[in-house]
This record gives sequence, structure tokens and C-alpha cells, in this order.
Amino acid sequence: MADLETAETPRNFELLLDIPLEVTVEMGRTRLPLRALLQLGAGSVIELGKLAGEPLDLLVNGKPIARGEAVMVNDKFGVRLTDVISPSERLAGLNK
Repeated sequence: MADLETAETPRNFELLLDIPLEVTVEMGRTRLPLRALLQLGAGSVIELGKLAGEPLDLLVNGKPIARGEAVMVNDKFGVRLTDVISPSERLAGLNK
């Protein structure tokens, strides 16, 4: 019985590899009253809760999986990962 389960695991895992996930890079967060939000316009500056130079957070489906720094790649923004959360920590985060 154990051999059958082991033989099917890779095939079943392959089915999961094409599931789309939402990937978000978070520079920081803040809270704004509705009045302040409605007053925003071009050129407005929103102060975030992180200091300049702090790592960006990489979230997958709202759960943190890594941290990194902003980079430019062919005139587009990207993120160079500097710290990836271990698989065991990521699995523990799923239960929260």
C-alpha cells in the first residue's frame, strides 16, 4: 500500500503546479481616514510604516514567503529576493 501512495504523489503534485496564485510585493502599509483618501491626487505622497531601505515583503495569496529589494530590469521594476522563508515556516503560516 505504501508503494502505491509513493508512486502517485509526484503525479498528484504535478496537478498543483498550474494553479494560479496572487503574488504581491508590499513596500509598506498605512491607515488613512476616508477624508484623506478622497483628497489624494497626482503628486500626493503617502507615508508608509517602513523606513527607506527596509526590505520589501513578497506575499503569495496574502501570506509572506520572502523579502527582497527593488531592482530595475529592462526598464521594469522587479524584486531581488534576499531572504526566503523556510518551507516549514510557510506551512505553519497556512494555519493562521
